[in-house]
This record gives sequence, structure tokens and C-alpha cells, in this order.
Amino acid sequence: MKYPANTLSLVADIGGTNTRVALADGRTILQDSIKRYSNADHPGLETILRKYIDEECGVDPAATCVAVAGPVRDGRATMTNLDWTIDKNTLLRSTNAERVAILNDLQAQGHAIGHIASENLRVVLEGPEAHDHAAKMVIGVGTGFNCAPVFETEVGRLVPPSESGHGNLPIRTEKELRLCEYVSTAHGFPSVEDVLSGRGLTHVYAFLGEEENDPRQKSAADIMAAVADGSDERAVEAVKVFVRMLGTVAGNLSLIQLPFGGVYLVGGVARAMAPYLNEYGFGDAFRDKGRFAGFMKNFSVTVVEDDYAALTGCAAHLCASATQPITDKAD
Repeated sequence: MKYPANTLSLVADIGGTNTRVALADGRTILQDSIKRYSNADHPGLETILRKYIDEECGVDPAATCVAVAGPVRDGRATMTNLDWTIDKNTLLRSTNAERVAILNDLQAQGHAIGHIASENLRVVLEGPEAHDHAAKMVIGVGTGFNCAPVFETEVGRLVPPSESGHGNLPIRTEKELRLCEYVSTAHGFPSVEDVLSGRGLTHVYAFLGEEENDPRQKSAADIMAAVADGSDERAVEAVKVFVRMLGTVAGNLSLIQLPFGGVYLVGGVARAMAPYLNEYGFGDAFRDKGRFAGFMKNFSVTVVEDDYAALTGCAAHLCASATQPITDKAD
């Protein structure tokens, strides 16, 4: 056997398109063990986990934790953008671990805070030094949008789940109202996720085309490439709209959660937007809260540029929960 039995943890980050699986020694992800699988090529998570264990010479993990892009309730997860349902019995059966846990992907990101190398943290807005137990907040911008507060309690870290991306878009201007009406007409409800996500960026680009009576479609990747090489003014405008809307929404969520320990932006789209946040007005929109504008300077904002942070969060959660039973063996 390649690894000693019952010494390592198996962790997985299940997105809408791909699943990443790795082994962890305590809170440390074994980089050589990270593998990526296309969800479309597999009927469910159990198939992926069994395949991974076979490829890792039959590794027998002591514990398993997965992060899921969707709501988790009573130990059962339903994927938002994938027709999979995941429960603890599935994890127990497929990995033979003694302990298992299922987290929402943003919960996993929240558990990773404090365990990410400094070179993978890009500060966008500075804030005052905070107490170690100050609340934090993670905001995920990728295939979808979500946010989760991070609380340090006397019995450990608490990261409650949420589905913040399905709240209504904020409206400050007539143009934002037209954008809201545009996504509402196309998608039935003007949610935050309809703008602040990968597909949301394509919606913004299409909306700007409708505004100019010159409709065109472009993927999020192509939009970002066009911004980088300066080949499409509409792509630049789309990113500016996106960045300011992200600042407004992040500011609203900060007033709700009061994350004096910092706001952390995570996810592939957040990382792609990172070079443009300061240039295109994220900070101004974040702090544009009238008489509370000065108060908003209490919150720092940082982009997490570690693509494997959710895996680290799963490992950290298992370590923190090692003295408490996460689950019993299936009956």
C-alpha cells in the first residue's frame, strides 16, 4: 500500500463542471495527490471517489470531507448546477472512512481562511488590524455566487451555510434597473448570481449589446481575454459594470455580517477580476454607503488566489472536528 492505513484524510471539491480530489496530512494538502475529474464523464461522486482510491493504490483514509457547490441540509447535499445528490452514507460506502463530513463549498472556503499561504492572498482594500476572534466573510464568485460568514467561537470555528447568490440584485441607477429587467426577462428572476458569476458576465455583455442595438454574444473567458488585450471596448465596459456591482453587493453583505476580520473573495471569476478591481471602481462601490461610507473602511478586502483553498478548508475542518464525532457509521 502506498500510504499507511487510517493516517490521511481524503478531501474533495465538487464544482458544477469538475471534481478535485486530494489527500491531506492534517491541514496540509499533498500536492502530488491532487487529481481533477470531469463530472460529465461520471454518473456520480461515488464513481469518482472509488476511481481515485484505486489510482492512489487503494488508500484507506481515516476521514473524508467533501465541499459541494450547493445547499447542504441534514448531511445531504444537492448540487445547484449538477444532477447529483450526495449524502454521508455515500461517502462512508465509497471511501470506508471512519468519519465523514459534507460542507457547502463556501463553508470549506471559510474553514481555509488562516491556512492559506500569504503569496496566495492579494489585498484589494486595506483595513485596520483586527482581533483574532473578529468575524470574517468569504464571498465566492465563480460558476455561481455565494457568501458565508466565518465566526470564531469558544468551541471552534463556525461557518454557517447560505445561498446568498439567489437574493435580488441591488439597484442604484436607471441602467442597473434596465440590467435587472433584462436578466429577469431572460431568467425569470433578477438574482445576484445572474450578474455576479461566469455566466453573469456573459449576461452583462449581452445586455450592453441590447442597449446599443448591436447584440453579440461572448463567453466569460473571451470577455476577459478581450479586456486583457484591449480588443473590445464592450468587454471592458462589461467588466466595469461587473466590478462595481460586485463592490455594491460585497458592501451590502459586509454591513449585514460586520466582518471586521476581513472580506475574502474566492473563486475563479474573482481571481480573474482581481487585476481590475481597483482600476474599475470596486472600492468606491464597496464604500458608497452614504453616512456609513467612513464606517466601511473597517473592512479589508482580499482576493484568495489559491485554486485549492476549498480542499485546504475540508482538511482544516476535519482537523478541528477530530475530537468530536462528525458522523456514525451507516446502519
